Amino acid sequence: MSCTKIQTSGEDHCKLPCQADRHGLQSIANLVCSVEEIPEPISTQVKGTIPTWIRGNFLRNGPGKFEFGNEHYNHWFDGMALMHQFKIEDGQVSYKSRFLRSNSYKQNSEHDRIMVSEFGTVALPDPCKNIFLRFLSRFEWIKPTDNASVSFVKYKGDYYVSTETNFIHKVDPGTLETVEQVDWSKFIAVNGATAHPHTDPDGTVYNMGNSYGPKGTFYNIICVPPERETANDTLQGAKVLCSIPPTDNSRPSYYHSFAMSENYVLFIEQPIKMNVWKILTAKLTGKGISDAIYWDPKLETILHLIHKQTGQVSPVKYHTKAMSTFHQINAFEQDSFLMLDLCASDDGQAINVYNLQNLRKSGEALDQVYNKMSRAFPRRFVLPLDINNDTPMNQNLNTQPNSTATAMKITNDKVFCTHENLHGDDLEDFGGLEFPQINYNRCNTKAYRYFYGCGFRHLVGDSLLKMDLEGKQLKSWYQEGLFPSEPVFVPSPEAVDEDEGVILSVVLTPTEDKGTFLLVLDAQTFEELGRAEVPVNIPYGFHGAFHSTA
Repeated sequence: MSCTKIQTSGEDHCKLPCQADRHGLQSIANLVCSVEEIPEPISTQVKGTIPTWIRGNFLRNGPGKFEFGNEHYNHWFDGMALMHQFKIEDGQVSYKSRFLRSNSYKQNSEHDRIMVSEFGTVALPDPCKNIFLRFLSRFEWIKPTDNASVSFVKYKGDYYVSTETNFIHKVDPGTLETVEQVDWSKFIAVNGATAHPHTDPDGTVYNMGNSYGPKGTFYNIICVPPERETANDTLQGAKVLCSIPPTDNSRPSYYHSFAMSENYVLFIEQPIKMNVWKILTAKLTGKGISDAIYWDPKLETILHLIHKQTGQVSPVKYHTKAMSTFHQINAFEQDSFLMLDLCASDDGQAINVYNLQNLRKSGEALDQVYNKMSRAFPRRFVLPLDINNDTPMNQNLNTQPNSTATAMKITNDKVFCTHENLHGDDLEDFGGLEFPQINYNRCNTKAYRYFYGCGFRHLVGDSLLKMDLEGKQLKSWYQEGLFPSEPVFVPSPEAVDEDEGVILSVVLTPTEDKGTFLLVLDAQTFEELGRAEVPVNIPYGFHGAFHSTA
């Protein structure tokens, strides 16, 4: 098979050929190891050119400490939140990092042991307690962690770091100092919220969170207004737009994010299920919450539409085959249809794959872990909005030109859908696409042309990708042995074209000590403009944001 040349840093590199299974995967154990924080800014060495119009802080979040004393975490998601800042100004870059001063981090540090349970790790009883008290502590509920290691998000103009429990933390994007812990449950009756809210142009923020109580389990659509009542406002004014009961009250679906169009919130109830009883008894059994999450491929995926202005849940449910999705790309309305674009796979067991034992394997054992995983690929569903008693049954209702997605009315309140692939065969070469990003401020909830992401020919991203929906044309950046983070798009000043700007990504290597660099790509050509080499080791993280200071 011939190889496609990709220009990176002045050298030609071959795109790897497509194959069903991968063999000889490089060990990435060094990408999931503890590091020290760098609280004071350090300079970087810039190679190439970083455009001088980029002025701001590129913020990243992810796990950075995986043990306390002799006790080790079990899952990648358990590591203590480490916040990173790449300050970009006048073509130069400085770097610093700080651990989030969460209660979990402070308690663990004070006792030099794991005191707070995380997603895949249950904190053991205090050895200083007598045998009877240690026995009784097994019957306590697991308290939610405030280790907000997933993303940076904004509410009312302030930056927060977030996970999926009821705690978020306000942080200063300039200093990375932890300012304030905020508890969702003090404002509305939810037990948590996603780390992927959506924002309307007026600053109104929508999110989702579960609630567990005497009346059962509910999925809740949350709305946070943009206005401040006082200068120190956090989530004041937040309200629950509506509550949706799960199909199975004792086994609600796990969700990491949701979609939003101009008029609708779209919730995907997928067959990744949570056993509530196992979660409640996790401390007694000594098993983490991750052990209570499982994949049920016999179930269909159900799409729920909620009107943002009224909070009304559509009686029509859109079904599709069993699939799993962690990140949506975009959603928009067009000609009485709602287009839902997302990254999805046909298997939902990825969460349990990402325990640290798997990530730190090497050789054939690492190959086996990867080859058992299902790849995520970009898909589009086309949902007809005008469904009524007169809508014909058992025929494709999708009239969008050049679309191969289908939507068929089965009953008055059920439409069964199949997706269209938003890619060509060449994406197979890169192991699918995840961590999708768009030109959010310009294109969120609107028709759009481009999205970006990471290719996954490994357990973590190992390439950067750009998809042009006009012709499903793919551009890529790949260099063997390097592992880039989620790409973040930053538009250039007075940009005319949708893709006029740059892509920022933090690139790591497990084989070279202190080989980290911030990569800047031209978003249109996908060619490298420059890189800023950082003389520290950084663990592979999750999500980030660009905070403009221009």
